[in-house]
Parts: sequence; structure tokens; C-alpha cells
Amino acid sequence: MKIEKIVVASSGASGVNLGLKILQLLPQETQKHFIMTKNAGVVLDKELNVVVHDDENIAASISSGSFGVDAMIIAPCSMNTLAKIACGIADNLVTRCASVMIKEHKKLILAPREMPFSAIALENMHKLATLGVIIAPPVMAYYSEQQTLDEMENFVIGKWFDLLGIENSLYKRWES
Repeated sequence: MKIEKIVVASSGASGVNLGLKILQLLPQETQKHFIMTKNAGVVLDKELNVVVHDDENIAASISSGSFGVDAMIIAPCSMNTLAKIACGIADNLVTRCASVMIKEHKKLILAPREMPFSAIALENMHKLATLGVIIAPPVMAYYSEQQTLDEMENFVIGKWFDLLGIENSLYKRWES
């Protein structure tokens, strides 16, 4: 399945650059929508060719299943956002869109950023995984021989793109 419309959301402060980098690396022809749990700023709309949505506007187009979003990734995903999604709380645009992705059986990737994971966080991740949500923390692998932070980020984003079926050459793949 080709991803034509995607929602990228960033919750929490640490690692928010991953969400922004995902937007930059997505194919140009993909319709991109971006949500941050804090103000994203007018600059994102102009520099990244992306529709920026106010997190408090739960009536935004992307919050409706009929809008036809193909996939959503929340990177980084705070434990607060993960817990809300696991409990069905849709009190902001990020959690509302995630709820729609689950009910529509669309691809939803959560990139939890805190470690170690508490038993509560692991229980929430397990619950969501049983519903088909993909839990994919930003974890690097040593076989791809990353040397810089940029290369590590490309590896993680490349793995997320693989999960979405988006062709990429962002990292060195395993060789036999």
C-alpha cells in the first residue's frame, strides 16, 4: 500500500527533532500533516511544505476517518500520550488522530522515548500492540555502522519508513 497521506505527531520534548526530520525525509509526493503538543510555529508550514495543525483543534480534517489518512507516526511519543491512547482518551488532536487510526485499522507507529520502561508503560505498549499498533522506539543497531548522530537518526527513521512501506536508503542494510 502506498502512503499518500500521513500524520506525523511529536509529543514530549526530548527527540522532537526526529518528528521534524521524518517530515523532511518523506517522499515529496506524500501529503504531510504535522501536530506538536506545543506550538509548532509558522516556520514549519513555510520551510517544510507541511500542514501544521493546532493540537487543541480536535475537529481538524485529519481527526476524521473519512479524511483518509493512510498512516500516523508519533515520534517521539511521551509516556503520557502513550497512556492516553492505550486508555482511549482522545482529548487533543494527537490522541484523537491515534484513536481514529486504531478504529480504522490504519498503520499507527508509536516511538516511545523514555527508558527504562516502567511496568505500566510496558503494559500500555502490550495493550496497544495487541490492537495492531506498532511500538518502535528509536533504537539503533550496530551492524549499520553509524558514526554520527545524523546517521543514527537516519537509521531509526529508515526502519520506521520500512514499517510504513516507504522505500528508502537511509541506512546500511544487513548483509550476509
